[in-house]
Amino acid sequence: MNYSMEDVMKFIEEEDVKFIRLAFRDAYGIQKNISVLPGEVKKAFEDGAPINARAIAGFTDSPYGVLYLKPEPDTMAILPWRPDSGRVLRILCNVYTPDGREYEADTRTVLKKAVQAAKDAGIEFRFGNESEFYLFTKDEDGEPTKIPYDKAGYMDIAPLDKCENVRREIILTIERMGLTPERSHHERGPGQNEIDFHYAKPLKAADQMTTFKMAVSTVADRYGLVSDFSPLPLAGNPGNGYHINIYAVDQAGNDVARYAAAGIIDKIRDITVFLNPTDGSYARLGNNTAPDKANWSSAAESEMMYIETRNGRTRAELRSPDASSNPYLVYALLIHAGLMGIREKMELPGEMDSEALSLPGSRKEAAGIAAKSNFVRNIVPEGIIKEYTKK
Repeated sequence: MNYSMEDVMKFIEEEDVKFIRLAFRDAYGIQKNISVLPGEVKKAFEDGAPINARAIAGFTDSPYGVLYLKPEPDTMAILPWRPDSGRVLRILCNVYTPDGREYEADTRTVLKKAVQAAKDAGIEFRFGNESEFYLFTKDEDGEPTKIPYDKAGYMDIAPLDKCENVRREIILTIERMGLTPERSHHERGPGQNEIDFHYAKPLKAADQMTTFKMAVSTVADRYGLVSDFSPLPLAGNPGNGYHINIYAVDQAGNDVARYAAAGIIDKIRDITVFLNPTDGSYARLGNNTAPDKANWSSAAESEMMYIETRNGRTRAELRSPDASSNPYLVYALLIHAGLMGIREKMELPGEMDSEALSLPGSRKEAAGIAAKSNFVRNIVPEGIIKEYTKK
């Protein structure tokens, strides 16, 4: 929907909205927010709502002590788990400097710049999210455990799949928030689930992922459970992947996804620390079906990228990222790597190339590669690079 400020103000009045959460994200994509009352929303749109910049990961080196949140009206969504009387509205925000410029270390701004670079090059990217997560029980004190909610396996059904009702509630909830889920099923691990999304433009796809993780956490809690998107919640069991489907076409409608995929493979080691930002990320890579080499195939086994062409359209599925990553930053880097591949008409290496480079084996190794990468430095603001490459 193309909402305006006036649409939002009218919605607040007509739908008995009493609290508005102005949400943004830190360098790692972790959602933050402040709440304001209806009377403050117009001021937020026009002047921004102030936040303490240096208390936010990735903003600590900011030359500004105060930054300002300005709502993006297209992202407004009612929080359906809050009461119908005195409703709560969530709006994602862009971060601005005191003099009214978009703050360069806001990762939503980083992605917007990448989208503009693609537009200038006559290329359109679309991304589809496939995200896995575990559901664990809580103990008698309400604290999280590592006991899976069920013992079901891949695509099992009820009653073995006890997560079915939770997934259904998650999907109904996110649909009410304006998201477009495509399918869901039980994954390989006990208590492990997957929910996938239709392709969307990059900003919408990143906004969807941010909203999705919040909704999953909230719905799980209402069932007396806890959700876990971490890369390897249970040793010896499948990790949680965040698979990203990539389409790319030029302004004439020509499929250029294979060139884009070649560019991403070429730069994957440079950007891995942003796709896999935690120590636990590297415990997942190389285990079960998670990849550990910069390779591709059309067989959909354990390769880093699965590429298929059907009906004249190529889909490249990147399988190395995990959901501890920041989708805004991830998509920005994938766009720029893809643009490089398209611009240079790069060819894919041999399928399942036996000489393919290994992905970094640790966060320390990945951080060292990123810190030396001119490719990364031309895209990612210095403060965010420091945040991801610090010891």
